Amino acid sequence: LILGTGKYRSTSDMVNAIKASDTEMITVALRRLDLGNPNKSTLLDEIDPQKYHILPNTAGCKTAKEALGIARLARSMGLPNWIKLEIIPYTKYLLPDPIGTLEAAKLLIEDDFVVLPYINADPVLALKLEDIGCATIMPLGSAIGSGQGIHTSEQIKIIIEQASIPVIVDAGLGVPSDASQAMEMGASAVLVNTAIAQAQDPSLMAEAF
Repeated sequence: LILGTGKYRSTSDMVNAIKASDTEMITVALRRLDLGNPNKSTLLDEIDPQKYHILPNTAGCKTAKEALGIARLARSMGLPNWIKLEIIPYTKYLLPDPIGTLEAAKLLIEDDFVVLPYINADPVLALKLEDIGCATIMPLGSAIGSGQGIHTSEQIKIIIEQASIPVIVDAGLGVPSDASQAMEMGASAVLVNTAIAQAQDPSLMAEAF
């Protein structure tokens, strides 16, 4: 289980949910942090890097160039060399750009990053990303933040069948049984954010996941 850090109603909700989830990896969108004021704390100050693997992500980036810049910023901050790659050009539907994602992945791998790309459940793109050296593939179950569950199960099954790297189901999971479904299909992990962050009791939902 990988946890996201957006959309929590309070920092304490986030911290308590992280503890309850038993996760070892937490993803953080650097573009959503106020890094301009060194005296102002951010959610990175709430996460113990000795206890959790912090996975920087490129949420908010619309182009490969922007994603490379965020990845290099993360590295300059001393964060791990792993990058969750998101290229989303249009904010209305938050669907990943397949061409931009492939382009960005190539640039990041050339710059010695470990790349975890978020994609539509596209088996052809998944193979191309594996071929260029991505560490995993992260197909969406349904639209980000929708909580609709896994609508792409047939495509995800093909991705898992073809892959020789881990497959992580990312986006759209709404309840713990969605995570069970992903694991039953053969996924190596799931990434969950909104379903936990927006739950009536985030800690309880995190524990259930």
